[in-house]
Amino acid sequence: MDWIGTPDAWLSRLVLQRGLALVYLLAFLSAVREFRVLAGEHGLTPAPAFLRRVPSRRAPSLFRLHYSDRLFDAVAWLGAVLSAALAAGLGDLVPLWATLPLWAVPWLLYLSIVNIGQVWYAFGWESLLLEAGFLAIFLGNDDIAPPTFTLYLFVWLVFRVELGAGLIKWRGDPCWRKLTCLNYHHETQPMPGPLSWFFHRLPRPLHRVEAAANHVAQLIVPFGLFLPRPLATWAAAVVIVTQLWLVASGNFAWLNWLTMLLAFAAVDGALLARLVPPLPSPPDGRPNAPAWFTALVLAATALVAVLSHRPVRNLLSSRQQMNRIYNPLHLVNSYGAFGSVTRERHEIVLEGTSAPEPNGGAEWREYEFHGKPGDVRRLPRQFAPFHLRLDWLMWFAALMPRSPRSWVPPLVDRLLTGDRRVLRLLRANPFPDAPPAWIRARVYRYRFTTRHERHTTGAWWHRDPVADYLPPRSLGPTPPA
Repeated sequence: MDWIGTPDAWLSRLVLQRGLALVYLLAFLSAVREFRVLAGEHGLTPAPAFLRRVPSRRAPSLFRLHYSDRLFDAVAWLGAVLSAALAAGLGDLVPLWATLPLWAVPWLLYLSIVNIGQVWYAFGWESLLLEAGFLAIFLGNDDIAPPTFTLYLFVWLVFRVELGAGLIKWRGDPCWRKLTCLNYHHETQPMPGPLSWFFHRLPRPLHRVEAAANHVAQLIVPFGLFLPRPLATWAAAVVIVTQLWLVASGNFAWLNWLTMLLAFAAVDGALLARLVPPLPSPPDGRPNAPAWFTALVLAATALVAVLSHRPVRNLLSSRQQMNRIYNPLHLVNSYGAFGSVTRERHEIVLEGTSAPEPNGGAEWREYEFHGKPGDVRRLPRQFAPFHLRLDWLMWFAALMPRSPRSWVPPLVDRLLTGDRRVLRLLRANPFPDAPPAWIRARVYRYRFTTRHERHTTGAWWHRDPVADYLPPRSLGPTPPA
């Protein structure tokens, strides 16, 4: 690598920019679909109330100037249109100076959404997208060779993602060190995918191999990303293959896809073009960046270096924290995943009845979600890289069945009124003609069926009732205990 520009990294920049633009597009479309219902003016946790309660220094956002659902739609759709244009190559059609605002605008728009999204946007991959999106501002375009320092900033980011995930596992749940966590994980992960049942039913020795391979991929391989090429390229390939394995076995929104994109920062485009003939040859030599752009890249590098001291301390700490955000701009964060693995799967099931009283004679019918398990005969679907925030929060709510989340009663109240916006986030409405008189929330223990059960019943899940999460609730007086 040249200290200023790396011509052979043309493929890395292409994949990073087009891929990030597509992830941005998904993120903005997800916001269009869910935000107004979850956190809009009349959402389950309204953003206007949050903006009044939280000072701007803790949550900077364009919506500090004004929030309305109509303005939010305009912001989200603007972000989606601009992301689609960048994915189509707009950044390479404009002068170098124009690429900076083209990448800065979607970062600013999405930051404004995340910072008022509250619990619905408290996922590690939201901060990961913002950090990667900020770095993308300094990637330049086809007018110059890919800037070396920016590429190393991407490598530093994927290094922290992978090593952070590996260390939190090794230091956390003992089952990771015993290589037994994957006896449970495929069944208890937040949102299983269509192949999760098959992964769960792999022989126990293969689960141990999975866990051991994960440790190698996340604790050792990340250091190879900083080695000279082609060694760094092979380290990136291991990261990508590992993430594809996670894509096949579950639904983690855009986390795995974004991690694969970041790993491309270490890939030698010329080598890959030789190994994969259908890929185009590297373009003709590009000049290094002008002085003003190089100065901006160096300034961004210095900023990341200064902000890295806390993530590094977190990585070295025996009390490592997962997904820690150190500043309201979501720059240079700490990442990690599954420091602990649940042994049993609990699911909250919302049930409604049209009976005048919720007594033993009432017929209860279930609401169905798109991603979270419900109907035991329904094969889990693949939704990643799209993000279903309500489904994910239902999984988190089930982890503490004795402490109902504050947004659950408002959700139930919207269903009692037949709120069409809320119902559009669900897969099936069991009361299409009129809303129910009562709704309750119950906790069930779910487990994957055995091969014999699957063959005889056709069900993917078996479930048993555990407890009540929320007693029967209506728009009228609460029934006596």
